[in-house]
Amino acid sequence: MARERVIWAKKLPEVYGKLDEIDKVISGHLDGALLELVKLRASVLNGCSFCIDLHTQRALEAGESQQRLFLVSAWYEAGEIFTDAERSALALTDEITRLGEHGVSDEVYEGAAEHFEDQELAALIAGIAMMNLYNRLAVTSHLHPRKR
Repeated sequence: MARERVIWAKKLPEVYGKLDEIDKVISGHLDGALLELVKLRASVLNGCSFCIDLHTQRALEAGESQQRLFLVSAWYEAGEIFTDAERSALALTDEITRLGEHGVSDEVYEGAAEHFEDQELAALIAGIAMMNLYNRLAVTSHLHPRKR
């Protein structure tokens, strides 16, 4: 029988608190709905069901439509559903989340830089990186969404 997984936030609440503080700083520099879209996209790519559920709910609360949330998984085929700025943020999310051996391409980085001021771009990059951290922590801990 497999050992029960450690829930990191319960064992290290001070770390969770610091990460939450960082999230709040990032949130202060980006549109909330956009941030939820990129958090959802990273969570889909990382297969984090807990985070997909959480950020879908938060995106709905921020005014996102169900259609747009359903299409985050195939944003690159969604036509005009997403704005150019949103598509550039989602492309950046894809490349940061799937770094691999090639990193983030100049094309994708420049595409995002065209739509966001430096401070917004920095917040976007940090927000995507933070979401990837949360995804890895949640998946490793086997956190699952609650049935509603």
